[in-house]
This record gives sequence, C-alpha cells and structure tokens, in this order.
Amino acid sequence: MKTNKIVSILTIVSVFLIVVSCGDKENTQSGAAAAPPAPFPVTQLQPKTVTGYTDYPATIEGKVNSDVRAKTSGYIEKVYVDEGEKVRKGQVLFRLETQSLSQDAGAAKAQVNVAQVEVNKLIPLVEKNIISPVQLETAKANLAQAKANYSSVTANIGYATIKSPIDGFVGAINFREGALISPSDATPLTTVSQIDEVYAFFSFNEAQYIDHLQRSEGKTKAERIKNAPDLTLILANGKAYSEKGRIQTSTGQINQNTGTIQIRAAFDNPNEILTNGNSGKIRFPIEYKDAIVVPQSATFEQQGNVMIFKLGAENKVETSILKVKGTVDNLYVVESGIDSKDKIIVSGIGKLRNGMAISPQEIPFEEAIKQVPTLFKN
Repeated sequence: MKTNKIVSILTIVSVFLIVVSCGDKENTQSGAAAAPPAPFPVTQLQPKTVTGYTDYPATIEGKVNSDVRAKTSGYIEKVYVDEGEKVRKGQVLFRLETQSLSQDAGAAKAQVNVAQVEVNKLIPLVEKNIISPVQLETAKANLAQAKANYSSVTANIGYATIKSPIDGFVGAINFREGALISPSDATPLTTVSQIDEVYAFFSFNEAQYIDHLQRSEGKTKAERIKNAPDLTLILANGKAYSEKGRIQTSTGQINQNTGTIQIRAAFDNPNEILTNGNSGKIRFPIEYKDAIVVPQSATFEQQGNVMIFKLGAENKVETSILKVKGTVDNLYVVESGIDSKDKIIVSGIGKLRNGMAISPQEIPFEEAIKQVPTLFKN
C-alpha cells in the first residue's frame, strides 16, 4: 500500500514537470515570434553626376629642344655661357680656335690669286687666236675651284663661332675649353630648351584610349581632342601645378610591343617652374553623367564579386551583384546590378543575410553617400 502511494506521487510530479516545461517552451516561442525586425538605415538611389580621376606617369620636355653641335672640327677656345643660363637666338655660346683655319684661308686666297692671274694672261692670247679657247676654259675652271676652296675655308672660320639656334635655357655643357670636337660627335655641345610652354608625354593602354574617344564629343579625332577635358599636372613634390593643360595630339597608332598609345599634352610655363626632363603625373578627369553611385561601405565582396543588399518586397533584403565601372572617392560608379528605383541598405551589412526581414529606416541619399572624414592619419 505504501509502495502504491509513492508511485502515485512520482506520477503526479512527472506530469507537473512536463506541463511546466511545455508552458516555458510555448512562452519562449511566443516571445521569439513577437520580436520585431531589426532596424537598418536604407536610402533611395538617385542619379548623380560625379567626376573621378586617374593618374598617369608623365615626362616633361621643353616645347623645342635644340641640340647645339659643331659644324667644323677644332679645339674649344672659349665657352661663353653657363648651364641653366637663359639665352637668345643668335647669342654666341662657344668659340673654336681658328689659327690653323686662318692659315688655310691665307693659302686658299693665294690659290685664287694665282688662278686669276692665269685667266687674265690667257684671255688676250685667245682673242688673238694664239692659243685654243680650251686652255682658257680650263684656267677658268681652276679659278672657280680655287674660289670654292677659299669659300669653304672662310665658312669654317664662321662655323668656329657657335651660336644659339633658339631662345631658351642652356642645358648640360658636355665639352669645355681645350676639348677637341667635330661634327661627327655623338654628344652635342649642349641642348637649348624653349620652356615658355612645355609638353607632357603620357600613355593610354588600348582600352583606356578607346574609352577616352568614346567619352569625348566629336566626329573626328581633332574634334574629340578639342572637346577633351582640362588636365592637371601633379609635380614630383606631390603638389598640383598651377596651370591647366590640354591634350594636343597622340601618336595615332598602338605600339605593338607595349600595347599603349602616347599622348602629348601642353602646359603654359609662365613662371619657368617646369623644365626639360621633369617628371610628374597627369591627373585625367573622367565625368560620369547621371550615374548610379553607391557608398563602398554599403558593399561587400563574395567570391570576387562586389555585392550589395537592396530592399525587396515585405521589407526583406535581397543580394545583388554589382558591375562597377569606376571609383570616385568613397563611391562606386555602378554599370549594372541596381537602378535608380532601388533602395539599398547603407550600413550594418555584416548582420544581414539574404531574405532577412528588416525595419527600414529612411535616410537622405546625400547623407548616405557622404564621405566620412579621416580623423587619424599615419
């Protein structure tokens, strides 16, 4: 009898525990079902015109770079200018020793006199039919040859004075007093550069060149160049040059070895800051008109794809793969994957999963794409 009473008590306790457990489970499920969706900031996309920049290494050359070379052989007697000096066209830069040339000129002049005397002597003899006219013609030919030799020697004396071919600045002086020079020397005496305007040379690869042509308005190459945007030159110290540049021309053909095409841009140089041999970077602007842009912070990468969460039906998020055609500051310029009708989740994307319901919190588009300033820099 006692045993039956114990069994009855245990049975009652077990039933009670089961009921309590079920009640707790139902309460838990009820509480979970009642929890509202988490709030996330979303924004309505809007077309926006933005400008991005691409940098290209560039080399700087003077508008005109004229090598100064000797036209005759000789020893340098005097150098009249220094490196970096500004000179005018026709200004004397070098003078060669002319003593031996003067002696040659004297001998050549004597030959002219001898030949002239011979001609003068034969003229009356021919007139009197004493000698053949052929002899006189031979003498005249000898006179002409002597005069030519004399002119050549005197020209060389003139060539001994070497002048600047253009207005500009003197480069490195490669030969000094006492050096023997000749017209066949591979190295010029110096180079004079005209730098009131300079050329910046940089290169596009084939794809960049085609993109540039398609972006520029015009039916011909000349029209596209005319409508190309102004360029900024970033100097070697990292600062932007004060004058804007313009594309003037290109080589017109793709280099088969490098796959690039060379572009020439011109920059005014009123303060003579730039000179022949400078280096820098051409900052080329790319304008995206009425483009779809999204903040990079609203995207994530998955298997090499740029992904974004957009708001779908019933406030459930959907993933979309973006095709990006450019980057401007903190923004991606989107070619496909979303359009201006979409709303995107702006932040907190690490907590989202595809199909998850959220409580969207609308924020203005301009606020969503605003770049957050960097507080600390290394």
